[in-house]
Amino acid sequence: MKIGLKAGERLFINGAVIRAERKTNIELMNDAVFLLEAHVLQPEEATTPLRQLYFILQTMIMDPASASAVRDMFHMVLGSVKSAFTSREILGRLEEVEELAKSERWFEAMKLVRALYPVEARLMLAEMNKETPADRAVSRRAAPSRFHSGPQLAAV
Repeated sequence: MKIGLKAGERLFINGAVIRAERKTNIELMNDAVFLLEAHVLQPEEATTPLRQLYFILQTMIMDPASASAVRDMFHMVLGSVKSAFTSREILGRLEEVEELAKSERWFEAMKLVRALYPVEARLMLAEMNKETPADRAVSRRAAPSRFHSGPQLAAV
């Protein structure tokens, strides 16, 4: 597999961080778990249930030594994320994510989660559009406890 990197761009391969000094191409000659910097989610960006799940999967790729400890958190958050959604599309894909995770195919699981971001955004927007202006004012002051049917942040 050939990977093109821009000057200064980082690549995470099997837990190692590689930074390109100048524009370069790298060819991986065998199987390796890698993550391009463009696909790395920063902690402050993990603001939705699916983004939290993605962040945990990403952590297992970036730090394989701690993957076994993070795996328990993944399963706990996955359960929480599943309970936050009623969408058959999302729940079906999360089942696939769980199967990939069981066989430690973190990257493929991340791709599935990332592909669900637009669906999650539509569901959250639809939920927000259901609220009245008075509801929005209340939800800004306190964490909404009535948000059971729509997406919620998973407990981490």
